[in-house]
Amino acid sequence: MNISSLLVLGLTLLVGFAKPDPDPLQDYCIADTKSPLFLNDAPCLNPSLAVTSHFTTSALAKPGNTNANPFGFSVTLTTLANLPAINTMGLSMARVDIAANGLVPPHSHPRASEVTICLQGLLLVGFVDTSNRLFTQQLKPGDSFVFPRGLIHYLYNQDSRNPALAISGLSSRNPGVQIASRAAFVSNPLIPDEILEKAFQISSQDVEKIRKNLGG
Repeated sequence: MNISSLLVLGLTLLVGFAKPDPDPLQDYCIADTKSPLFLNDAPCLNPSLAVTSHFTTSALAKPGNTNANPFGFSVTLTTLANLPAINTMGLSMARVDIAANGLVPPHSHPRASEVTICLQGLLLVGFVDTSNRLFTQQLKPGDSFVFPRGLIHYLYNQDSRNPALAISGLSSRNPGVQIASRAAFVSNPLIPDEILEKAFQISSQDVEKIRKNLGG
């Protein structure tokens, strides 16, 4: 076997073993949120200090404020602060509140796949794959939809009178999120205007207007 073949085999094995979050080496690893150590995940409390409250949260019980942004949505995510037992578990949950005709704009999660269940309202959801093919579906209460890891996706409340509610499960304790429009137009520092003009085939006036609309 030549060097090139060995390299390809090695990379294939590495990709196969790669996972978004580390596996726990014990039954659970309650996050020690007061530790000054900076790790890929939080240090563990001594298991003898674990209590039932570490494994439960009411963080998703309260509706979010959909007026906090111009899109009309709010996402409440489980974190180490409100559910410390998710440390090293490789999962998280999110409550998604969407105002009437509100939108969770096209965005991606670089470290997680997502499954969403509609609990209230009428949602139009979808994602675009790397061949620019759109997969879209209307969800009624009880319907679910899967968004593959890293792909641009959205959720839109088609009801013009009533809010919508969904719950999502994500395959990472820290899935990350990047809203496509904000990443392009209100990054820090800003992407040069000429790049955006060329990429989106728009004028400098359009760039300025979009940035203003997005709060840039």
